[in-house]
Amino acid sequence: MKQLLLIMNPAAGTKKANPHLPEILSVFGRAGFVCQCFMTQKRGDGTELTARFGAEADLIVCIGGDGTFNEVISGAVRAGIQTPIGYIPAGSTNDFAASLGLPKNVIQAAQAIVAGHPAPYDVGRFQDRYFTYVASFGAFTKTSYATSQSVKNALGHLAYILGGVKELTAIRRCHVAVTLDEGLREEGDYIFGAVSNSTSVGGILTLDKSIVDMNDGLFELLLVKYPRNPAELAEIIVALTSQKYDSPCLVFRPARKLLVEADPGMDWTLDGEFAKGSPEITIENLHSAVNVMVV
Repeated sequence: MKQLLLIMNPAAGTKKANPHLPEILSVFGRAGFVCQCFMTQKRGDGTELTARFGAEADLIVCIGGDGTFNEVISGAVRAGIQTPIGYIPAGSTNDFAASLGLPKNVIQAAQAIVAGHPAPYDVGRFQDRYFTYVASFGAFTKTSYATSQSVKNALGHLAYILGGVKELTAIRRCHVAVTLDEGLREEGDYIFGAVSNSTSVGGILTLDKSIVDMNDGLFELLLVKYPRNPAELAEIIVALTSQKYDSPCLVFRPARKLLVEADPGMDWTLDGEFAKGSPEITIENLHSAVNVMVV
């Protein structure tokens, strides 16, 4: 019999997966798996459980939101575990799941894992932490971890947008210098920045699938320049909504490794979770670091 390690966050999103757990386990049981199931109790449990039990399993399955999936991925990378990882998205936004094209229905997502195959994917290293799809700062960033779970459940993606708009009315700027591969340097005042490996960022920004390859060893760096007048702000909005990343108001470049210099008070989010700022931050792409089940 094959061994399956299932890690579930019972508090994720609207708790939509909870009543379906018996049926989810039946899907894997019929596929020949003996399931070892754990419920996370606090932040970090997913990382610890994966690192402790993941190497003994033939398959690891995460049920939760992007934060829970981040923990499972982090545990696998830190422990050097190559066991395939399946993702049943049950959070409020599920950006990474959207980029992979995973089913939103939790039963269908379980069935897709059984019918799927493992594919290698890049993981980001942010100092001593990891992220699966985005490290970001500036407008919209604070909202992703400051918005209460109940508001996220009620408003979904709209919660991020509304929170972002409130921040933009103040048009707070961040002075940042980014040194990319081979010494290329970008420095200026920005209202938003993201180092991403995803076609969706917080339900706000969308990158075309022809641009993003989630296992090419590269990130996409997006910097939104500080608008000096209403006309430039309008141009930024048009550029983002129409995905015109060649706009002079934006910086959009591929990068394998980045050194970011900024005010240490400028905080970040990693996959929607808070990350404290630092005067210098190294962000690196770990090529083919994990194997994720896809159809």
